Amino acid sequence: MESNVYDVTDWNTPGKPVNPHNDIGAVINSIIGDIKRRQPNPADKPGAVIYVPPGTYSLKTRVVVDISFLTIRGSGHGFTSLSIRYNSDTTGWKELNPGGSHIRVENTDGNAEAFLVARNGNPRLSAIAFENFCLDGVSFGANQNSYRNGKVGIRFATDNDSVRVRGMGMVYLEQALLIQGPDALDVSGNFIAECGTCVFIAGGSQASKIEDNHLGAGPVGFSIFAENSNGLLITGNNIFPRGIDSVHLKDSFRSNISANRLQSFYPGSITLEGNCKENLISSNVFERQVETYGPFIGVGNGREDDFGVVQVNGDGNTITANHVTLVVPPEQVTPAGGTAAVFRVKSGDQNYIGANHTISNLAVHTVVLDAGTTNSHVFDSGTEAQLLADSSSYGFRPTP
Repeated sequence: MESNVYDVTDWNTPGKPVNPHNDIGAVINSIIGDIKRRQPNPADKPGAVIYVPPGTYSLKTRVVVDISFLTIRGSGHGFTSLSIRYNSDTTGWKELNPGGSHIRVENTDGNAEAFLVARNGNPRLSAIAFENFCLDGVSFGANQNSYRNGKVGIRFATDNDSVRVRGMGMVYLEQALLIQGPDALDVSGNFIAECGTCVFIAGGSQASKIEDNHLGAGPVGFSIFAENSNGLLITGNNIFPRGIDSVHLKDSFRSNISANRLQSFYPGSITLEGNCKENLISSNVFERQVETYGPFIGVGNGREDDFGVVQVNGDGNTITANHVTLVVPPEQVTPAGGTAAVFRVKSGDQNYIGANHTISNLAVHTVVLDAGTTNSHVFDSGTEAQLLADSSSYGFRPTP
């Protein structure tokens, strides 16, 4: 009986042989073709595992995954910082490039994606897993700090169910992980950094989670972005600069952003945009400081400090038990002469802000209630002098 476990270094591509180190994309596509040939019965499709041993592989041909129950697995996420490399004198360095099961995304076939996951018809693709290898975008071109090269690590272009992305390393991709319509998605244990955007959920999701990751986008994108998401769990992540937002939810509801560490050089570490309802933001540690790394000093996200470290739009959201450290030189506060905001409720009804702790070198507004807000509940999150309310529809209890 033929095995459903494949090793890219052992696979003989029919016709003209392809060395996986020269084009692993063509090899994986050939293996997927073999899986489809060997598993034609809709009632008996166990799928397969494609193994990528440690080594360096060029991906010149986009991989198209159009079967369920496929795991593509390596032995080492191999992340290393290319930003530090490209902004340093590397004379005498012990390593220059990522390692582990290392795939260089070169895309000489004209496609943007390293992996495209898509299929028309029913049912939607299910139980696909990417595990424990490195996708390396190689370069951002003439400006290595641009975060632009048009490359996408993994794009799920059609709705999907129970997908897993675990233990991956991704670096120097304009978009690392772009997922359309996931149900029960699991993105966990990854190191995705120095990418334009790290995790982007488009079209909507339900019952999904993003947990236990190290993430850090560039100033052109987001560390985590999700729209129309119901029940999204974002927890246990260490999110570092320089994304526009650490977490950006749009028109999402009953989601939970808890127990994360979020460091940002810009206003707007968490943003709830549009009509976001009944979300929980709890027990996070926020660190808002200023950029100190030479190549990015003076780069911002286009927002001023009255935007808030957290900005809320929508109804019935709860913000509680968060710790915020906001340390900005007074002369760098924007607009000039303005007051930085911590929690800003820009719109909505029945939002709840309670038992949050702010430490700052500045006189700040710990809570700002815009004129359009109603029935807000604010307690133990700052003194009376630290509340700025342009609405009269709120209840307030100052921190004792």
